[in-house]
Amino acid sequence: MKSVSVSGLSPAEVRNAVGGKTYAKGLDYVHSRAVRSIWWDAEANALRGRVRGRLEEFYETTVYLSSAGDRAEYVQGECSCPVMFDCKHAAALVLEAIESASAPSAPVIPQPTLPGVQQPKRRRPPVVQAPSWERSLALMLGANAATGDRGHAAPLAIELSLSTSPSPYPAHHPTSDGPRLMARVVKQGKSGWVRGNLSWGTLSNPYGEFVAAHAQVLKELYASYNSRGGHFGYYGNDKLIDLSDFDSRQLWPLLDQALSVGVRLVYSKKARGDLDPYGAAEFTLDVTNDASDDSLVVRPAIQVAPDGDGPGRDAVVLGFVGAEGHGLIWADRAELAAAPDPAEVRFRLARLSPSVPPGLQQAVLAGQEIRIPSAEAARFRAEFYPQLRQVATVRSSDGSFSPPVISGPQLSVQAEYGDGHVLDLSWSWLYQVDESEVRVPLGSGSSEIGLYRDPDKEDEILTDLDLGEELRPESTLRGLETLQFSTELLPRLSAQPSVDVVVSGTPVDYREAGDSLTIGVSTSAPAGETDWFDLGITITVEGAKVPFVDVFRALTAGQSYLLLLSGAYFSLDKPELQTLRTLIEEARALQDSPGDSLKISRYQVGLWDELEALGVVGRQAKAWNRQLAALRTVDSADRTELPATIQGSLRPYQLDGFRWLAFLWKFGLGGILADDMGLGKTLQTLTLIAHAKATEATLAPFLIIAPTSVVSNWPSEAAKFAPGLKVVTISDTLRRRGQTLAEAVGDADVVVTSYTLLRLDIDAYADRSWSGLILDEAQFAKNHQSKLYQACRRLPAPFKLAITGTPMENNLMELWSLLSITSPGLFPSPSRFDEYYARPIEKQGDSERLAQLRRRIKPLVKRRTKEQVAADLPDKQQQVIEVELHPRHRKLYQTHLQRERQKVLGLVGDLDKNRFTIFRSLTLLRQLSLHAGLVDDAHRGLPSAKIEALLEQLPDIIGSGHRAVIFSQFTGFLDLVRQRLDADGVEYCYLDGSTRNRPAVLKRFKDGDAPLFLISLKAGGVGLNLTEADYCFLLDPWWNPATEAQAVDRIHRIGQHRTVMVYRLIAKDTIEQKVMELKARKAALFASVMDEGNTFGTGLSADDIRGLFS
Repeated sequence: MKSVSVSGLSPAEVRNAVGGKTYAKGLDYVHSRAVRSIWWDAEANALRGRVRGRLEEFYETTVYLSSAGDRAEYVQGECSCPVMFDCKHAAALVLEAIESASAPSAPVIPQPTLPGVQQPKRRRPPVVQAPSWERSLALMLGANAATGDRGHAAPLAIELSLSTSPSPYPAHHPTSDGPRLMARVVKQGKSGWVRGNLSWGTLSNPYGEFVAAHAQVLKELYASYNSRGGHFGYYGNDKLIDLSDFDSRQLWPLLDQALSVGVRLVYSKKARGDLDPYGAAEFTLDVTNDASDDSLVVRPAIQVAPDGDGPGRDAVVLGFVGAEGHGLIWADRAELAAAPDPAEVRFRLARLSPSVPPGLQQAVLAGQEIRIPSAEAARFRAEFYPQLRQVATVRSSDGSFSPPVISGPQLSVQAEYGDGHVLDLSWSWLYQVDESEVRVPLGSGSSEIGLYRDPDKEDEILTDLDLGEELRPESTLRGLETLQFSTELLPRLSAQPSVDVVVSGTPVDYREAGDSLTIGVSTSAPAGETDWFDLGITITVEGAKVPFVDVFRALTAGQSYLLLLSGAYFSLDKPELQTLRTLIEEARALQDSPGDSLKISRYQVGLWDELEALGVVGRQAKAWNRQLAALRTVDSADRTELPATIQGSLRPYQLDGFRWLAFLWKFGLGGILADDMGLGKTLQTLTLIAHAKATEATLAPFLIIAPTSVVSNWPSEAAKFAPGLKVVTISDTLRRRGQTLAEAVGDADVVVTSYTLLRLDIDAYADRSWSGLILDEAQFAKNHQSKLYQACRRLPAPFKLAITGTPMENNLMELWSLLSITSPGLFPSPSRFDEYYARPIEKQGDSERLAQLRRRIKPLVKRRTKEQVAADLPDKQQQVIEVELHPRHRKLYQTHLQRERQKVLGLVGDLDKNRFTIFRSLTLLRQLSLHAGLVDDAHRGLPSAKIEALLEQLPDIIGSGHRAVIFSQFTGFLDLVRQRLDADGVEYCYLDGSTRNRPAVLKRFKDGDAPLFLISLKAGGVGLNLTEADYCFLLDPWWNPATEAQAVDRIHRIGQHRTVMVYRLIAKDTIEQKVMELKARKAALFASVMDEGNTFGTGLSADDIRGLFS
């Protein structure tokens, strides 16, 4: 064999050999230098090399070449990869060789060298080089390059011949006795079309020998041929295929495509040349009369479309293509008669539309005709003609046969109206056969009547109407369905010529009456009720009342319209009706025991206002009118004068707060005074009590409940601002005092006691009359399941006021608890409040429900922030100081963290059951963030970064004349701070829950005897006024932001004249940083409800706890 090189081999030929995708991947491998070695094997006429794979493995690759004159041709690639043949590695190898050959100097392509063996070097055979620009463009353009396949690739053709041998697949094509249409692939040779060793299967691996477009379309045709049912031949070895066996009509588009790219259809005899272009043919049945016996003769015939404008061809059918006869093999009758050998005739092809069934194919090939006796002509006309017209064009060349006149179909709908908007529908197909009407029920199958049907036309009518759903022969519509059919579909059907509409019964006048709709609301007072009123809703349309129950039921069901018996209907999507539905759902959802009747509480003025805005107000109960007028003027309360017994002046916002309280007092309503800490809530409340006593001197006393640490604050504040009030403080149980409650109270105007003592002596307090109940730091009663909450609910008082800067700390149910004490009719049921408000707001961030809640509570909750009303209050600057734990402290913390994290995450799935254990673990980690000695005395000697950071700040503060309050939740940590202060000789005051002489301690600090005040957060977070200090240190964070805010506001409050500096000491990379994040989320919930913020949060949930350990 002649030795060859890559001379003359183009990238396009490689692309044709391996395919476009493989070629592209091989080119990528060349660019990424995946070909690691390459050499020429002259003996095998092959390129050999090693190519690196995608996963860094190496493959042994060989590409065999052959010579064609002075140029090389690609034969086949072999590789050790899974693909084995003509893979991307083979493509890369030969492309690398082509690119190397196009380099300015041809390099040596070495053979592989074995260790320790001296190998002679061989130079690559000489290469005839094309210009470098031409090679570069060839690599980029592949088959479309100038060096592409046009000069070397062979065109292809389909050689057609007829065979009289029986079909190899008789089970597949049992009916046709005509010759078989055989096809094989041939290529252009020097002297015409040659077969060589070509087969249909070799098209899948052409090695660049054929025109790519020719090979591609023929491969598609062969694949379609092999996909037909019943074919059992060996795929890939067919030299001849039987196109008579090609059952798919896809044959003709594939032949069209082949001809369009240049594939020719040729006869097997070279002298005949190319086949004539195939056209269209039609199968017909000609019905004529035989005068000899007056019988009808039915002859099958094929009409082939003429060439150009000439007459139709006189065709003789030789055979059919496909079992269903979608194609035809025919010959010209004159040419066939003149041919000495029928096998030498020039056969032609034609498409058939519609197809010819197998039975009729046999009749055509056999030249069969059918005679129908004159006596049976009428039966043929009535029964068989309708079937024959479905498969062939029936004509009568002599005019002797007149088929029945069949018109239609029309879609017939019979609509029968009954009472109560009931409509019975019947659907059928209507045909006119001669003079008779024939109805076929919609969807019925073949029957004698069905012989006249035109299924294609029926489908076309249904498609054009686009009715949207499958029609049933009979159906019954009711209510809105009847309305919709009558107003929308029936007029459209009546306008269609393809539809026959028959209406019976008396349809009502369906009309839209939404413009006449009015809504009325009213109230009435049930006997014996003072807080609740019956709520009436009426709806009128066209002057007639519509039962509200019907409207509400339709609204709740999500219906779009409500249809009245008169035929009037209106949209339920009207904004006023949707608002009405929302309001009624709210009223029902919040009733304590919902039923069919609707009720409204005297506290629900916001709900009434929104109802009233929807329509006309009817009768109203007098008591309701009075309460309504009162609550509507709550924001413009009368200008009640300050009582003369009040010493000092009130700020404008405090005067406004007093007048709001006086308004609630006048109308026997309760509320929540929720001003920011330090804005003077105590003074506003004392002013109200003084006003009440001035109005009616014989009033029963007011009862004030406060935290133990705050009880003593009330008599001192009263002595300062309202010295005319007689205040009695009860600081022990009645049993220990040895007094009855009446004896303890005497003639007092105000009685002050603690939450603890109220709970212990609730029976005595509940048996006495009080003019009003005031809950100071009312968040102590936030748990509606606690005994303290129940005790506050039991106390009889016509006026109840909650005073707190934090009416909710963790969740909305805490706000409900306070409102249920002060305004018990606003939201009667805790479970319904939770379902209607709390869950949607906290869990889903429902902004609409949040806005609705704000509207409902607005008349009964008053809140002002320092930023809003105390512009003269000095700034409050806050700073977080992050401290790094000592390395030994850090190691100890990490050890405990891993242990506690594993424990807590295993328990948090059942938070309620394991709450105590979980919080104990959290507390341990928080203590460990402060000082290791709080967890284990053995570690008391470890340094505390927080104490060191605190002590670094204090000298400058004290030295410049400032004073500081230092808060911690852990008294043990405060003890450690005290020890360091004692050691350094720094004076300080100290207050925790065990301190007995609180007033003396407070006086010592206020008098300036000590620059520092150490306070436990629980003991001193509320009820203290420490404006003497202007620095505040929070040694440890708490996840309740309200608790911290209360502590800071002991300093930043009315009376403070200096900028307040707040420092939060946070141990870096500890649980304290997670607590700060959680605290921020909780603050958002409070702001969203009380301060009209835009974010949401929840209480301490299982997810919150997981977040602390994330």
